[in-house]
Amino acid sequence: MGRIDTIFQELRTGNRKALMPFICGGHPKPECTGDMLLALQDGGASVVEIGIPFSDPVADGPVIAAAMHQAIKSGVTPDSVLAQVASVRERLRIGLVAMVSISILQKLGAQGGPGSVVARFRDAGIDGFIIPDLPVEEAVAWQDALKAADLSCSFLIAPTTTPERAARIAQASTGFIYMLARSGITGERSDMPDISGRVAELRKATNLPVAVGFGVSSADHVRHVVQSADAAIVGSALVRRLTDTPADQSPAQVAGDFCRQLSAGLSS
Repeated sequence: MGRIDTIFQELRTGNRKALMPFICGGHPKPECTGDMLLALQDGGASVVEIGIPFSDPVADGPVIAAAMHQAIKSGVTPDSVLAQVASVRERLRIGLVAMVSISILQKLGAQGGPGSVVARFRDAGIDGFIIPDLPVEEAVAWQDALKAADLSCSFLIAPTTTPERAARIAQASTGFIYMLARSGITGERSDMPDISGRVAELRKATNLPVAVGFGVSSADHVRHVVQSADAAIVGSALVRRLTDTPADQSPAQVAGDFCRQLSAGLSS
């Protein structure tokens, strides 16, 4: 059983829910990712999604897109992000999931194929993948490589996804399901839609944990999400704060402090 499975199994056994922050690798500074992961762990995160900077991010709003462009401009690469992960992996208990475009993976695997790419991420300490622009119908080679490496492979389910396709996506996923709280692009919101019915439908198709993101921005939002789902994913709200890191604080401090605020929403 992989680390993502173990984490969610332990959470379920203890009747607890998960906070899953998202950060952009190498943002706001190329060398800050390792320290931020340690701070997020201390702040109460169970799993962290690490976005691999991409020039044309899929479904990401202006905050995350700008962070990725800044990281690329600063010279951040997939290998530099993985080096940061590897530098702190032995000090981490949390799960790490790479959010990465299929275009990047195909480029990295041009010579050795999916297995070689997956091995590079696994050896650095990554526990699973989200490949947001990879359709389930075209995912077999990557699914096989991830399964062989004992890494999770989570697909996205949108509000517009039909029940039949949602069930197919759920059955193709491992580790957890990524359910979008709303259609559109990522970004902070002041409200949260009712997700309970959609979560209940997904549970008919799979026993996997359901993680909900897109617009989750506060402890109250986290509390709302975990009333029905297993995990709350927070991206833009954290990335914006990191972009605006005060001169007298480090990105790790900002990440840890906000994560602690969000973690308050895990308590009923």
